[in-house]
Amino acid sequence: MNLITLIKIAIVLVVAFFGIEALRVRNADQKLQSYAGASAVFPAAGDGPLQGAANGKEFEFRGYQVKPLASFAVRARVLAREDYRLGREADLSPVDLALGWKRMADPKVYEPLNITQGGRWYRYSWREQPPIPVQEIVESSANMHMIPATAAVERTLKQVKAGGYVRITGQLVQVSHASGWTWTSSLSRSDSGANACELVFVESVELER
Repeated sequence: MNLITLIKIAIVLVVAFFGIEALRVRNADQKLQSYAGASAVFPAAGDGPLQGAANGKEFEFRGYQVKPLASFAVRARVLAREDYRLGREADLSPVDLALGWKRMADPKVYEPLNITQGGRWYRYSWREQPPIPVQEIVESSANMHMIPATAAVERTLKQVKAGGYVRITGQLVQVSHASGWTWTSSLSRSDSGANACELVFVESVELER
């Protein structure tokens, strides 16, 4: 084998190496983009939640069927939290978080509001005038039902406190049972009232101290 042949082989190997590496990087980037619209980088509280294409197929979880509807990521202020222990919903979601982003993450805006939770609802009221337009409150806050994917996620969710920031990634889902019972997430940030809450299968959660 002469020197020219060896050089040609070396060139082919180098080209192949960089081609494979480029493909690997591109696939990794696509994976990050598909997870909550690039949820590897959390949105700022001023940006609102990120929602993207569903990530994964339907799967079984604690005797229920879980269907991913959209990938999801949010960094938000915790306006309130409520724990639940009774009912079929509590089998899956032991805690609801009322979350605020954009101007609803500002204490000067949300603290004048009377914020309460109960019966899987999030409610707010004011004395004279709302601190910001009501539709803006609707679009920059929400009550979210948290389904912890693991015991570690559940432990972290139990540490969440009102007033702090939380970072969450996961899936907005529909959950069903063989009995015919279903529970479906909202896919909009502009709805309110019944069926307006997000049902989040939480794959990761971080608290900001």
